[in-house]
Amino acid sequence: MVILLLLPGLALAQQPQDFSKVQIKVSKVAGNVYMLQGSGGNIAVSVGDDGIFMVDAEYAPLGDKILATLNGIAPGKKVRFLINTHYHTDHTGGNVFWGSRGAVIIDQTNIRKRLAAGSAGGTGNVQFKQAPQPAAALPVITFDRHITIYFNGEPIEATHYPAAHTDGDTVVYFTKSNVVHMGDIFVRYGLPFIDIRGGGSIQGMIAACEKVEATLPPDVKVIPGHGELATMDDVRAYTKMLKDTEAVVQKALDEHKTLEQMKQENILAPWQNEARGFVKADTFIDEVYYSLTGPNAKALTM
Repeated sequence: MVILLLLPGLALAQQPQDFSKVQIKVSKVAGNVYMLQGSGGNIAVSVGDDGIFMVDAEYAPLGDKILATLNGIAPGKKVRFLINTHYHTDHTGGNVFWGSRGAVIIDQTNIRKRLAAGSAGGTGNVQFKQAPQPAAALPVITFDRHITIYFNGEPIEATHYPAAHTDGDTVVYFTKSNVVHMGDIFVRYGLPFIDIRGGGSIQGMIAACEKVEATLPPDVKVIPGHGELATMDDVRAYTKMLKDTEAVVQKALDEHKTLEQMKQENILAPWQNEARGFVKADTFIDEVYYSLTGPNAKALTM
């Protein structure tokens, strides 16, 4: 049985969302950087003399509302560059809106591949298909591991973390503003969604979070893929949750328990509060189980 859900980031529901009711919330984060929140993934924008640099683009129908919001923040400024943290629709749906208005789209190589060709994603019973995107929505500049964009008086560092939420995850750090956008590697709605079919894994999620914790300043402002502004302490608590839940599933595997037994025994009961979000305990067990037993599991742990 395949279940299609309306995931935050994936327009999968059989009942279309009414975007006319969505309001765009703006928060000044630090330095040049603002956070915009609507219906899908959080947007970060750097605003300054050079114009606007945008991280993620929400759903396509929200383009006009986001444009109006930006005009309120920075009248007359245009979005000159756009970078996506990963390929899911709630982060890339608006690409065509901004690309057709002259924004230069920059993405990690795997994001472009999935946007151009379309992609099948999901984990276990939660599966979806994302259609190929038009030329205006595709990046014209790609990178593999790292790229630096000098804009609005600061180096903006974009770094790829492989096999995390997906296979194209990009963390964007505004170096002088001291703000980082972590995309869906770090979210605040509870247990995270890990897109196994899209190249993700819990091992990569943990590795990415630990690297961010080790390399960025302790007082950095953290924009999550979804949810409210966070701190590095929030990221550390989230990383501990990932490691602890991974250990519980690994212990069950070591005891030769099946996937169904793990669910029947409710092995993630200690995290029932986190499981009250849209990712339920059984779905997260699937995510961790397939991370640990799938074809890439050995390579991910080497």
